[in-house]
Amino acid sequence: MDITSHTHHISQQYNIELDDIRTHLSEMGGMAQRQVNDAISALVDADFEKAEQVVRADSTVNSMEMSIDEECIRILARRQPAASDLRLVIAVTKAITDLERIGDEASKIARQAIALHHEGMAPRGYVEVRHIGGQVAKMLQDALDAFARLDMDLAHSVVQTDRTVDMEYSTAMRELVTYMMEDPRSITRVLNIMWSLRALERIGDHARNLAQYVIYLVKGEDVRHSNLEKS
Repeated sequence: MDITSHTHHISQQYNIELDDIRTHLSEMGGMAQRQVNDAISALVDADFEKAEQVVRADSTVNSMEMSIDEECIRILARRQPAASDLRLVIAVTKAITDLERIGDEASKIARQAIALHHEGMAPRGYVEVRHIGGQVAKMLQDALDAFARLDMDLAHSVVQTDRTVDMEYSTAMRELVTYMMEDPRSITRVLNIMWSLRALERIGDHARNLAQYVIYLVKGEDVRHSNLEKS
């Protein structure tokens, strides 16, 4: 099922407005993806300039959220959408909030990369960042693809992957705490890695939210606080 299969209307302008918010959401998603990928790369490769670019670009993501939100408000006010169109507009307003927060978390990772540039690289944690970061980046890609295609199977897969990421995050944090206890001199730098892992875990949560909006779009059910199982 494709998201473009939502009801087409006699008003061509209304169709254009609905297509626009879908397109702009996709563009914002692409921007958020670049932010996440660049932030991970900046941290593990100690790329100071890339980290600064991620921090600067956060304002672009914020502006995109505000612009799309205004588009959705205009549609609600002028068109008074019903049924699937209303769910689409509501889902988009929720999705852009999660994408904006993903941009914030990517910026936090970039700031940790900048701090480590000044303090020196951490002795541990980069393998975990690369591994969990790769999983989270894939979750975000899949969540956006699921939203674009209204792919329920892919949405369920993202939700399931989030549980795996949460477990791996907890394991990584325990191992890093143990390492800091063994080598107190490393505490400040390892903490930078731990804050980055926390940001990645939060990005995974937001990707899961995006996937859950797909289920809302297709079924009209809010499953955010339910124990979602694939039916």
